[in-house]
Amino acid sequence: METPSEQAANGTPRKIPTQLAVFLTAATSGLVLVVEILAGRLLAPFVGVSLDTFTGIIGTILAGIALGAAVGGWLADRYEPQKLIAQALFWGGGLTWLSVPITSWIGPAVGNGPIAIVILSAAAFVAPTAVLSGVGPMVAKLELKDLDSSGAVVGKLSAASTFGALIGTFGTGFILIALLPVHILIFVIGALLVAGGIVMFVFNKQRPQVADIAAVIFTAILGLLATTPCQFTTANYCVQISVDDPVARPGGRTLILDQLRHAHFDLNDETHLEFRYMRLFADVAETLPDGPINVLHIGGGGFTLPRHIDAVRPGSTHTVLELDADLVEIVQAELGLPEDHPFDIRIGDARINLDELTDDTYDLVVGDAYSGNSVPWHLATKEVGEEINRVLKDDGVYMANIIDGDENRFVKSQLATLGETFDQLSLIQPATPFGQFAVNQIVIGSQQQIASVPIQDDDGRQLGAQELTQFIGNDAVILTDSFAPADQLLP
Repeated sequence: METPSEQAANGTPRKIPTQLAVFLTAATSGLVLVVEILAGRLLAPFVGVSLDTFTGIIGTILAGIALGAAVGGWLADRYEPQKLIAQALFWGGGLTWLSVPITSWIGPAVGNGPIAIVILSAAAFVAPTAVLSGVGPMVAKLELKDLDSSGAVVGKLSAASTFGALIGTFGTGFILIALLPVHILIFVIGALLVAGGIVMFVFNKQRPQVADIAAVIFTAILGLLATTPCQFTTANYCVQISVDDPVARPGGRTLILDQLRHAHFDLNDETHLEFRYMRLFADVAETLPDGPINVLHIGGGGFTLPRHIDAVRPGSTHTVLELDADLVEIVQAELGLPEDHPFDIRIGDARINLDELTDDTYDLVVGDAYSGNSVPWHLATKEVGEEINRVLKDDGVYMANIIDGDENRFVKSQLATLGETFDQLSLIQPATPFGQFAVNQIVIGSQQQIASVPIQDDDGRQLGAQELTQFIGNDAVILTDSFAPADQLLP
């Protein structure tokens, strides 16, 4: 057996120390989980944020892990593992950089839905995930010396892998994603991996091939030059501000979160409502008695409706439940929300903040919180309806924006679910047939008779009582906290 000095003299790679083996296992597993979490933000501008998005990403990453473990183990039995580790780290960094331009190239054309999510996730993340996941069996090959200690070695490396994954998950979700833009984090991860590969090459008395160096440098350049649709990034959203035609509406600004237009506001006319569903919201608000009203907004977005109601009903009060504090700052900077606004903005998850509100307080509750194309499931259940009813006055009204189409299973489900709490229901649909296309529809609930809504400009039609009963039918799913397949009900 050669000594370490003899190995170095003969150009043979040295065996890596146990501490380094544990570190490599933990680090590569942790970075795979970092990439997995960042993938959700990187894909969001193209496929949205939903249960489908996370399911597609997690499944794809798991496939990459399985592929990498199988191929990495096969290679470790045929080639020198310590050399393979250096190459895996080096190429893992380059492939991580490449995920950004791949997403930018394919994302705009891939479409929506589960298949599109899996295709985009696989194209961008299977390769780096597989390469990094191959390091684990390579390290195990080096550490396994005899059968008597195999259990301890496998357990040690498995624990290190899990520990690294935990650090990567918690560190990214709770800290990193709030500190730096996703594209910068991806570049930093790639740089760390390439640097780690170089260190391992030096440790092994190796030099990477010129072709490998050139290829990795090329991926770095592509990653740096890749464009992003995000004008701003927050912990939850990719944000763009679109400016209207300077002649037609010079003060018009549209807030785009991920791939959806979420709000429009005219800097020169706060009463203007560009979106049809917002005009319908305003029409429903007109059915309330004249004068100031107390309004609860579940979802702030561009703060269009609070500012509109405040202008047409001076003296009204507004409580706004908004998930993202950075988004509020962006709306202040780009959509003209004054820093000394009169609104009570409560940052955090609306479900949690809803629990803290006082009974019998609001004349109107507005539901307009969205995650991608859908209402977050935990804001669509019977239990949420009960909370909304609790904070409404006896004659108060709840209205919510629902995007649905085709068989309208989600709208029907929402009406049936609200019917478990509210005595009176109503629905406003587009005035013209919309077929299978998803459109904004307004569901309304109250304990009192719902007035006929003065709908303007053919923005919609309010279903009559008999028509509404027939529309809901007998098989609509009632959503509860224990059973809420909200995303699966959408077309």
